Amino acid sequence: MSIVEEILRVAAKGDGITASGRHVPYSAPGDRVQAGGVIEPGPHHATPPCRHFRTCGGCQLQHLDEETLADFVAERVANAASGQELTPEVITPPHLSPPRSRRRAALHAQRQGGRIVLGFREQGSHRIVDMQECHVLVPELFALIAPLRRMLARHPGKLAVDIEMTLAEQGVDLGLKGLRVEGLDATEAMLAFAQDNQLARLTLDQGYGPEPTWEPNPVSVRLGPASVPLPPGAFLQATADGEATLIAAAQKWLAGSATVADLFSGLGTFAFALAGPATKVLAAEAARDAHIACKAAAGRAQMPVHALHRDLFRNPLQRDELNRFAAVLLDPPRAGAREQVGYLAQSTVPRIVYISCNPSSWSRDATTLVAGGYRLVELCPVGQFRWSTHVELASLFVKG
Repeated sequence: MSIVEEILRVAAKGDGITASGRHVPYSAPGDRVQAGGVIEPGPHHATPPCRHFRTCGGCQLQHLDEETLADFVAERVANAASGQELTPEVITPPHLSPPRSRRRAALHAQRQGGRIVLGFREQGSHRIVDMQECHVLVPELFALIAPLRRMLARHPGKLAVDIEMTLAEQGVDLGLKGLRVEGLDATEAMLAFAQDNQLARLTLDQGYGPEPTWEPNPVSVRLGPASVPLPPGAFLQATADGEATLIAAAQKWLAGSATVADLFSGLGTFAFALAGPATKVLAAEAARDAHIACKAAAGRAQMPVHALHRDLFRNPLQRDELNRFAAVLLDPPRAGAREQVGYLAQSTVPRIVYISCNPSSWSRDATTLVAGGYRLVELCPVGQFRWSTHVELASLFVKG
């Protein structure tokens, strides 16, 4: 007699799990799995909207319905906390970015068998899935896929190009790495491509770093009330609505704080949103291009944002420096902020907002803050990378 098992939940990497601990790829809670691996779809099993699902590494969870997808995001964050014996006083309902809302992407292109293959890589592989549709990119980015394929097809020889696309205020900012453009004719063809497709900027990296080839007007992004210069390759939150959710949480939690230190501030995503007549913000960032952009935007907008060029990994703000602020916001890279959090835990800063793109490193740092006398008051799970196992969060810590 064959054994039929039911999927109970979805694990961190996207596999469904049965009561016996069996991991079943592309299954949803309520699915029934035969001994041979055949899946009988249950009430939470959705029809994936994209033809590339299961091969393209851009999405792992298109087989989940909306309810289960939201539960996955919430549980990833809650499990990261409980795994370190952290108990938030409040966990807000998760936010999911809608389809076709991702405003930045890293794609790849190669010549294979006489044609150009362009898209995301397969999961766990260097093979490229030739993108014919995409349900996560904003339409402005996807509209460039076919023109890019045609343009690259005209370049002779072997081809391996990395592509960065970002939607800026002026349109699409396109960066190409690994494409050799030599001679007047080739250069003019690239300029014609940029003009015909109304690019905001075209940047080429031919081994010497990114060099803008086309930029009719300075490229910028809107951060709060400020228009901030966008350096090539600079970090930007993946979706505008996800960014707005994280900002809204920070604004609510830090309302009334007269002085805020925004650590790992980047271009000033949170600094410009928090600054105002009653709030001064210190924006500390190690990347020079981002620091300069933030400083220039603050000056033009006449906002109380002081940009500080400082590597917080090598030179974190010390306890006495931190104690001058009514609140601290930090948004570190995926590795977290072990050194800086160590000093924060020793400080008397009343409120700390920690934004994270990695629940694992966040939970490690959160444990340090709690050991230093902070309470984990609120957690806000955010799924900006829709249908992906990548999860983000905002959190509030209060001293005492």
